[in-house]
Amino acid sequence: MKVLCFIPLLFLSACSTAPKLTLKPQQSPSTIDNAAVRYPEAIRAYHVGRYTDPNDDLVMHERHVFYRIEETARWNFHPGPANDGSIALSRPSFDAAFAPVPVNDAILAEVNSQRLATAQIMAEKKMLTVVLQQLQKTLLDASKTSLATDNLRTAMDNLKKRLESLEAAVRAQSPVSSTNEPARSLSP
Repeated sequence: MKVLCFIPLLFLSACSTAPKLTLKPQQSPSTIDNAAVRYPEAIRAYHVGRYTDPNDDLVMHERHVFYRIEETARWNFHPGPANDGSIALSRPSFDAAFAPVPVNDAILAEVNSQRLATAQIMAEKKMLTVVLQQLQKTLLDASKTSLATDNLRTAMDNLKKRLESLEAAVRAQSPVSSTNEPARSLSP
């Protein structure tokens, strides 16, 4: 009898319904928004007045409109919203600024050679700065020396002119001898 009271309990548990799984169907490619996948063509209309045909002077075109494709259709590579649910955008987006740098031996060797080259350039810059400062000092000294040399040359020319004028004055004041004796010179 005790077993019989458990049998209805078994039937009650068997009658309970299992929850139904609801599946959300994915969007088929035909229902995806075309603007999210591909940019459309850009067509522009141009209005042209009367003109003669450049290839044939006997033909004139009347005013009309012509259309030109400015941009052809192309793929849209911009990521869409994160929870779009479309197949193309199912991967999570990530910021490349926070992604680790890819490292391999070739990249490490190149980075190390660039660091060495930068260090050499900085050392040469310091050396060139010192040489440039010395060159500027030497150039300033040379310009001062040139100015002093010009001043000395001018003073020397003035002294020569003064000496020549003094010698001419002394010759003019010396008495003219009536004898055949040579005139005395002022120089020793």
